[in-house]
Amino acid sequence: MAFEHLELDPALLEAVAELGFKKPTVIQSQAIPAAMDGHDLLAMSPTGTGKTAAFLLPALQHLLDYPKKRKEPPRVLILTPTRELALQVEADAKALAGKTPIGIGSVIGGVDYKVHGKALGGEVDLVVATPGRLVEYIDKNLFDCIAVELLILDEADRMLEMGFQKDMELILEKCEQRRQTLLFSATLEGHNLEQFAEKALTDPVELSADPSRRERKKIHQWVYYCDDKVHKFKLLLAHLRHPDTHKALVFVKTREKLAELRDQLAGEKLPCVWLQGEMAQDKRNNAVARFKSGQVPVLLATDVAARGLHIDDISHVINYDMPRTADVYVHRIGRTGRAGAKGTAINLVEAHDLSMLRRVERYQEDPIKARVIDELRPKSKFKEPVKKKKDKTLKPSAKKALAKKKAKKDAKQAERKKVRQRDLKNKGAPRGSEARQRSDVARGKTADE
Repeated sequence: MAFEHLELDPALLEAVAELGFKKPTVIQSQAIPAAMDGHDLLAMSPTGTGKTAAFLLPALQHLLDYPKKRKEPPRVLILTPTRELALQVEADAKALAGKTPIGIGSVIGGVDYKVHGKALGGEVDLVVATPGRLVEYIDKNLFDCIAVELLILDEADRMLEMGFQKDMELILEKCEQRRQTLLFSATLEGHNLEQFAEKALTDPVELSADPSRRERKKIHQWVYYCDDKVHKFKLLLAHLRHPDTHKALVFVKTREKLAELRDQLAGEKLPCVWLQGEMAQDKRNNAVARFKSGQVPVLLATDVAARGLHIDDISHVINYDMPRTADVYVHRIGRTGRAGAKGTAINLVEAHDLSMLRRVERYQEDPIKARVIDELRPKSKFKEPVKKKKDKTLKPSAKKALAKKKAKKDAKQAERKKVRQRDLKNKGAPRGSEARQRSDVARGKTADE
């Protein structure tokens, strides 16, 4: 299928061609027709599958099909979990709508409300917002949801994980006049997501666009075993200094580890920028801009800080620390190999990371091959983690409770003696006089009778 077959406006098709999109991705070919037919959508679409265009194109088409007749509040509202993702979606929307008169704006935290003047003043048709700041404006009567016809929830699972459920439910309530809701999530699992989807959607079309194995093969994944922290850092330097590494995103688990690694790289005169939680918005924007432009080739980030980070030409993702869960791993490596390009994911694994590595392999249903750098070969022998047997030794309190339970059971059994069926059968009187006498006594007769 080509974009020309999706019944999009010529202005949108022209923008799509200029952006270099040749054929719709799986999620785009599924979502665009269903959304343009007016259905609510419940779509599973991990990062890197082209989901942003999958909801932006039908949203822009809706605005072109039903142009506003007068100045009014925004008619399309898109919610995202982070400021960075909101700004990225806003930029993508402006690029796709570049040949149209559609006005686009954003409402995010960390920015003075005066900057949001056009979005708040009814001068734009489509607004991209983060839930927290939008609710703040709704409470102050600075943003009106009355005109919202199409509500789009991007990375809904992340918003729920980040504690935005109440804000999202309030926004649903305020957008009560909407005609359509599109919900996109990296996974459709989870009790919270199911409950929220029931509230948000009406008879939705369910879509799934898990990347095919062929798509995943665009990201070359490798494991490098590390003896210790010193060995791991040397391996990191070797990869960052390799001529094929043009732009590297390095993941660590904590802010403390990020600060330590940042200082180590500075000691090696290797420039880097970083993203971490509770960072001022202007500093975050500056770090992303310097990395995106190629001015600085290395970006250090924690998982929380990297949510919503969409940069198309990252050549390498390096897991300096393995993530806590397998789905986060897939989310991390999806930052490379985007927009049809190939990418590389490097995993620096110490002995204690082996169990997590195996979990990732099972989750992907694909093993990750090991590689070595000749001068940095590991000296340790890596043994597979031994599964811990459950300790069957009971605690004193548990023993006491078990003994009490057993005593009750024994008492009940003693009250009612077990009666066997064969003991109830009539076997007839035993042979012989003595036997007859015993039988008579058993029947209650006396000798005189």
